[in-house]
Amino acid sequence: MATTHPFRLHNFRAYWLARLSNTLAQMAMVVIIGWQVYDIARETMPIREAAFQLGWIGVAQFVPLALLSLVGGWVADRLDRRWIARGAVMLELLCAALLAWLTWADAITLPWLFFVAALLGVARAFAGPALQALAPNLVPVAVLPAAIAMSSIAWQAGSIAGPAMGGYLYAIEHWLAYAVSAALFGLGLAMLMLIRPVARSQMTGARNPWRQMAEGLTYVRRNRLVFGAISLDLFAVLLGGATAMLPIYARDILMIGAEGLGHLRAAPAVGAVAVALLFAWRPLKREVGVKMLWSVAAFGAANAVFGFSAPLLEPLLGPSAVGHDLAPAVAIALVALFFVGATDMVSVYVRQSLIQLHTPDAMRGRVGAVSTLFISGSNELGEARSGFLAAAIGPVAAVVGGGVLAIAVTAWWARLFPELRRARTFDPPETLEFTPIKETTT
Repeated sequence: MATTHPFRLHNFRAYWLARLSNTLAQMAMVVIIGWQVYDIARETMPIREAAFQLGWIGVAQFVPLALLSLVGGWVADRLDRRWIARGAVMLELLCAALLAWLTWADAITLPWLFFVAALLGVARAFAGPALQALAPNLVPVAVLPAAIAMSSIAWQAGSIAGPAMGGYLYAIEHWLAYAVSAALFGLGLAMLMLIRPVARSQMTGARNPWRQMAEGLTYVRRNRLVFGAISLDLFAVLLGGATAMLPIYARDILMIGAEGLGHLRAAPAVGAVAVALLFAWRPLKREVGVKMLWSVAAFGAANAVFGFSAPLLEPLLGPSAVGHDLAPAVAIALVALFFVGATDMVSVYVRQSLIQLHTPDAMRGRVGAVSTLFISGSNELGEARSGFLAAAIGPVAAVVGGGVLAIAVTAWWARLFPELRRARTFDPPETLEFTPIKETTT
């Protein structure tokens, strides 16, 4: 009897549990690091200068990703993907343990936070391509879309509980949040150790490592469907993402503190999990490209609504704001962020399915590296863009303007990449061909 659900496979179950525990830890640390940076900066800086520090945290994470992602993709296509993921998670575990000790010893500083953020960027440069390329090796092609949906559920479930967990634990005892993250990374590492060896294609073409890395970029550039899907996410999230602004909204606009920050971070993931569960039960099959385009436009609109959740509070309110009833603004913000996550999940589901099903296995690590670079560019550089722009024009204007730009980019991409509009289903062509770069001799 053919396997009909990925959870019937031992390797995928272990992979899913590893993804869940690692995401819980990662999302908790993202919240805690961002909050600590802003909190420490606000002790000596006004709001806009502290927001500028949030922008630099995004840069600190992105630079290692930009430098190492292509290397990580090449390694994922050349070596055992399981061991690459295990090594990256071990580095994340050490980062969490280091921050737990520094916080417990009351020795945490902005330089330490920036240093650890950069190390986390190194870990993600290798973990992202390896885990993306590993997932299709664990399930038959027929159930890959369902496996992607289930993997997204693990990621989004971790995104729900992780920020809330980080905020609550940070409110109880600062170091405890990092210690729990370290324990979760340990659990994820244990689950990755349980994944049995899997067969995969061998890298072909040029033997020169730099040329082999370039093949990933070449494949993405030539496959306009894959390139359009990846680049749309890059610019939409780069311009429209608002997550870097959440500490500012929690502390100085909505005034709901560290626990409220957990709620703001969890709201998008609640929406994303709801959509992922729907797709796991009833997978998306028709007009997938058009639905992705509409979802990205809706993502920009939802971010703009979140930015307007407290428009009457600009300019940023001072101590007199304590008496204001901000409950309606908080409710609007949470609902808007729910739709941010729901619409983003549609885009993620379609994009990941198209990339995985339209890429030869021997290329998946390198194509995954390009995808990781683009996605991380949108996230980390998006946070930097938000922080720097908020320092210049204020956080509300930065969020609303970014949402409007995301809508404009979607309309432009619909014209620039008609392949996206024409993608009716996830079905790949009968053969996936790529002409490798040949070695030249003299």
